[in-house]
Formats: sequence, structure tokens, C-alpha cells
Amino acid sequence: MKTIQLRRYTLVDGEYDAFVAWWNEWMPRVRPAAGFTIEFAYGVREANQFVWAVSAPGDADAFRARETEYLASDARAVAFDGVPQRVAHYDIALVDDVAA
Repeated sequence: MKTIQLRRYTLVDGEYDAFVAWWNEWMPRVRPAAGFTIEFAYGVREANQFVWAVSAPGDADAFRARETEYLASDARAVAFDGVPQRVAHYDIALVDDVAA
């Protein structure tokens, strides 16, 4: 069993390329090191959006516990150190895998 979190961002105008470059530099390192798997990541340049999903083994409670540890981690702090706010709106939710 795994739990999947869908993360949909509307980016700050003019920050699409900088955000994608930052994300590609950091997320593939810090998320897996914290026990997560990046399921996919897609950008929608015309809409200034970025959509990705991350998963972790276990149920929703286990995911939330892992997420709490990750959010407080030194690795995450380093990844975000000095980075300006490039996300104008976050839409983050745990989702169900309904594919047959």
C-alpha cells in the first residue's frame, strides 16, 4: 500500500522557468531521501501551473507523519534557503488511485 499526494501550484507570474529549474535541482534529491517517490511532474507553461505527485509507503497517517518529518528536516531547509516565494496558490490533497 502507498499513499499519493497530488500537488497543484499556480506560480507567481514570471517565475515559471526559475521554479522549474529550482524544482529539478532539489526535489529529486530531497524528496526521495526523505522516503518519498515522485510519481510525476508536469508544467503547464501557458497557464503558469505546475502539477506533481509524490507518494510514500503506508496509509494516510504514515504519509502525514513522514511529511511532518520532511517539512522540519535540515535537507528541506537547505533546499528552500534564500528561495523567493514562487508559488502564488497551492492545492494539495491526498488522492485515491482509481485506475483499473
